[in-house]
Amino acid sequence: MGFKEQIDVTRLPEHIAIIMDGNGRWAKNQGKFRHFGHESGVLSVKDIVEGCADIGIKYLTVYAFSTENWNRPIEEVNALMELLISTINQETATLNKNNIRLNAIGDISSLPQKCIDDLKSAMENTAKNTRCTLTLALSYSAKWEIIEAAKKLAQKVKDQEINIDEINESTFSAQLTTTDIPDPELMIRTSGEHRVSNFLLWQMAYTELYFTDTLWPDFRREDLFEAIVDYQKRERRFGKISEQLN
Repeated sequence: MGFKEQIDVTRLPEHIAIIMDGNGRWAKNQGKFRHFGHESGVLSVKDIVEGCADIGIKYLTVYAFSTENWNRPIEEVNALMELLISTINQETATLNKNNIRLNAIGDISSLPQKCIDDLKSAMENTAKNTRCTLTLALSYSAKWEIIEAAKKLAQKVKDQEINIDEINESTFSAQLTTTDIPDPELMIRTSGEHRVSNFLLWQMAYTELYFTDTLWPDFRREDLFEAIVDYQKRERRFGKISEQLN
């Protein structure tokens, strides 16, 4: 029996976040340049998005490009930006066909203008889709996001729009880029690394973490289903004890 058949569809995580790691190492293992790994990783994204939609996952967020990634060699950054543009243009029709909405979070203004324009166009074209929301974290940093949220609240207090005593988890979360997205219940990281790398730090306070040695270009929907099966075996207590849940 495959992992898909083991999934309890009544207890699916509503939101899955993924750190897609290992493209460069995968390419090196193939004797190829790093950009070859990124291109192959796109196939994994397509398969995982379709796998999520197939079983009923409502939200999928993938860490596509961090603020720290700007420090990579300029040739790799340029190749990534070109790949992003071409992928968005090629996949918009497929997203619509599968009723999937495209979303993006991060410092989008720091992207090349062509990326911004094509991204906004794709988001507008898929805005009415309801089956699943695919969020791309681009030029994203959780620390940057938290600082920006703090600035927004500070400005609201300064402008006397809110009282400082009104700042709580709810009002703070409303200032984040994920304000319309539920917090992820499951975070998957590929390639054997065991860290969250400045990804959704506020949102992942109670997220179940799943790490796999599989490099991202080799990660497919059966690997996704295995992660979900593992997630469903865990007891999520949120500070309570088992007897209270039962």
